[in-house]
Amino acid sequence: MIDAADRWGPFSPGIDAPERIARCRCLEAVIHLATGPRGQEAVRLLREAERDPSGLPAARAINAMQTPDKRHVWASYAALNKPHPAA
Repeated sequence: MIDAADRWGPFSPGIDAPERIARCRCLEAVIHLATGPRGQEAVRLLREAERDPSGLPAARAINAMQTPDKRHVWASYAALNKPHPAA
């Protein structure tokens, strides 16, 4: 089970499979661009999480990143997924 603090992005409960896959792929791209080879394990595990809704190993790999890398990943992912203002 994923801790409550880790229930964001592709790890959010209640999202359907296509949305989980889209969020995994967005996060994979962010990690790849923000961390380069340092994020390879997290990217690999996110690809597995596309098929496995628990995603626990991927969440742990992201949490295990160095603090500056995590900050860049979280900030970039949040900026890309910020809700649009109502029109």
